[in-house]
Amino acid sequence: MIKLGVISDTHGHLDRRVLPFFQGADHIVHAGDIGLPWLLLELENIAPVTAVLGNNDAGLNYNETELLLLEKRKFLVHHIVDPRAPSDKIGRRIVRENPDVVIFGHTHKRFCEALNQTLYFNPGYAGKPRFDLDRSVAMLTCDDSGITAEYLEL
Repeated sequence: MIKLGVISDTHGHLDRRVLPFFQGADHIVHAGDIGLPWLLLELENIAPVTAVLGNNDAGLNYNETELLLLEKRKFLVHHIVDPRAPSDKIGRRIVRENPDVVIFGHTHKRFCEALNQTLYFNPGYAGKPRFDLDRSVAMLTCDDSGITAEYLEL
């Protein structure tokens, strides 16, 4: 079994409720629009972190896409993904890698749906409250029976 903390679109803000929720995570994924790199250092105090660039992360030294292999499962992480019509570039990568899960952000909306044997997952928006947007992070639990998601509303 593996527990994966998933966060996106922090835009430089780390809600203090995230840290206790992620306790016990084996790994943490940040799906872009990090904002300030100190935020990832805080998360690394809990578990190893994999992060990708978002469209607002100019100047940060991270990749646009990461492939993570944990407990025989592949997680492809990319900030902007349209699950039903991915861009050519990320679509080709999804076909080539055949991940179990595609983790993304950008929309500021939760998404959890299996399409063509792949789970597409967006934890929602974790930045400062604005525009009456719902804010959340998530924990993915992966075991022999499958993958389950638990959201924490912020």
